[in-house]
Amino acid sequence: MPNLSANLRIVRLAGHTLAGVLTVLLLFPFLDRSEREKRLVRWAGRLLAVVGVRIAVKGRRPAVRGGGALIVANHVSWLDIHVIHSLLPARFISKAEVRNWPVIGWLADKAGGTLFLERTRKSDAKRMNEVMAGHLRAGDCLALFPEGTTSDGRALLPFYPGLFQPAVAAEATVWPARIRYLDAAGRYCHDAAYYGDMSLATSLAKILRAGGIVAEIEFLPVLDARGLGRKELAARAESAIRATWAADGRGSGPDTDASLRAGSR
Repeated sequence: MPNLSANLRIVRLAGHTLAGVLTVLLLFPFLDRSEREKRLVRWAGRLLAVVGVRIAVKGRRPAVRGGGALIVANHVSWLDIHVIHSLLPARFISKAEVRNWPVIGWLADKAGGTLFLERTRKSDAKRMNEVMAGHLRAGDCLALFPEGTTSDGRALLPFYPGLFQPAVAAEATVWPARIRYLDAAGRYCHDAAYYGDMSLATSLAKILRAGGIVAEIEFLPVLDARGLGRKELAARAESAIRATWAADGRGSGPDTDASLRAGSR
């Protein structure tokens, strides 16, 4: 029966993805930004339901209208993007390689408005900082994962301060968020993690077989970037998210961080 359920989810996922592609091709050119964003949020929420993931929200959801906002979260899985998108429209910052992923890269570009960074070119970081700062000044909501890679979700990797420079330049608000994946009993769920040498197909298969996964996202108090340097802003965001592990009674010391860094994507 579990195999049958997983196979049915694959069929439904394929249909849902196709529906998304057709919506972007046929409807998006005729829709205003607000309507496109509403459809993106609904599509992401439906995708999570199709793969058997339920959302649980803690804390106050970001108020992203009327001023630039940057959401920063720990990175566990490819599901993270859809978890955030299911709650609010945000432009993600992603490595340029994602743009070349079949279907997924195209949807990220055309539907999600993802901003792609060429990580192999140092000069591209300056360009991206200017682009991000411009979007924040225009009142857009951006989202990124300042660890720079994924972990297994049991601890937090150090944040890269450079990723916070656009928020400093635009004097934007920063919303730290903690993402974790739990099973139906509320325990840590390893099946959702996508890190190390794992392929996307393997990750998807594990998620579909598991079923009943809960994606918990906790929005923490907002940080004001005004008057802060990027290092201090990054440190405050990292400290806020790291404290959630301490609240769980698990902590995340340097030794744990080092081992996760060695096995992360």
